[in-house]
Amino acid sequence: MPELKCTVQTCVHNQQFLCNLDKIEVGGNKAKRSEETCCDSFQERKGDSYSNVTGTASPTSTIDCKATDCQYNESCKCHAGKISVEGSNACHCQETECATFCAVCE
Repeated sequence: MPELKCTVQTCVHNQQFLCNLDKIEVGGNKAKRSEETCCDSFQERKGDSYSNVTGTASPTSTIDCKATDCQYNESCKCHAGKISVEGSNACHCQETECATFCAVCE
């Protein structure tokens, strides 16, 4: 399971740069660069939604990944040792990205 660091402080699942979901989904089935990926599990934190967060944040998560052209993608699962999801002021999942994405060399 990859170690996951998340800088998306506007996500309801983010607790001190960790994610409280056991599994996240990274989108970007046609991605050739990290900017073309996103965290499909992103949900914007609104008002006091932080107080309603359930689950315990963990440094590891299972990552289902649609970015099939990433060298860490094996059968739609991420196998990087560590990944970073970025998008500090995101309001929508399209404003996030998997910064660890690395295109497969052809």
